[in-house]
Amino acid sequence: MNSPENSRWLRRVTAELAASYREKGGVNIIGDRHLPSQREIVRLLEDLQGLVFPGYHGQVLPREADLELMVGARLDALSRELAAVIAQTLRFCCQSGCSCRELWEDEAPEAPDDEAFAAVSRRLTRRYLEQLPAVRDLLEQDVQAAFEGDPAATNTEEIILCYPGITAILVHRLAHPLYELGVPLLPRIMNEWAHHRSGVDIHPGARIGRSFFIDHGTGVVIGETTEIGERVKIYQGVTLGALSFSRNPDGTLVKGGKRHPTIGDRVTIYANATILGGETVIGDDAVIGGGVWITESVPAGAKVLNTR
Repeated sequence: MNSPENSRWLRRVTAELAASYREKGGVNIIGDRHLPSQREIVRLLEDLQGLVFPGYHGQVLPREADLELMVGARLDALSRELAAVIAQTLRFCCQSGCSCRELWEDEAPEAPDDEAFAAVSRRLTRRYLEQLPAVRDLLEQDVQAAFEGDPAATNTEEIILCYPGITAILVHRLAHPLYELGVPLLPRIMNEWAHHRSGVDIHPGARIGRSFFIDHGTGVVIGETTEIGERVKIYQGVTLGALSFSRNPDGTLVKGGKRHPTIGDRVTIYANATILGGETVIGDDAVIGGGVWITESVPAGAKVLNTR
């Protein structure tokens, strides 16, 4: 491979690739851009799972343990690590021109320094971690809904350890408060990790009520502005998506707005159903049959079946 021909080939490809780095900067980063590490975020996510599902994730809590001491130590370490990652993410966000300056309670400094980023990230971290007890309460109800809704489930331990739907919901419950606090990028990375693990794609912006159960899970897609009520059950392949996208005069997509459906309480949506549109509302207690395509609202208590 050290022949003159190979050397010429190597120089040519090297020059072309290096030139593409300079010309197409949007798909590479050169220099220190404070890009948050996906690996570090996944590790923090695993620690968070250990706090909300101890014994199932992370280190086991010994039976004779001083819970306050042990949990306090884990929470303290996690808070410092999470604050550092949020600060790094905010630096990257500000360099990329997004709206992270809105996270300052007072007027944002023109050129935030390390101390300013650290102060904001500590405040966000505290507000986020304060919500973990409420997240645990939601997850307990999600697990119970899965146990009650699946005749194949033998115990709650099996559900926590084995059900991909619970994996997706667990991570969403952890990512959504970060999204609500305005933390950029971090909740998306968390939910994409869950997407790879479970086959369920939930945007961290989706608002999901209590006792949510995704049975089987593979292929489920839930968009950013979806709103889901309490005690909703959906099956594999369900899409809660956008009907169409508005465009600006220059042809680019309009960002934001309510693009995804609203699902009422106690709704059941069977496999491969597709429900689209921000104005589409599925009323309480409705049943949506498998394989249907819905772009209009459905009244409460209705049954929509695929008659083909």
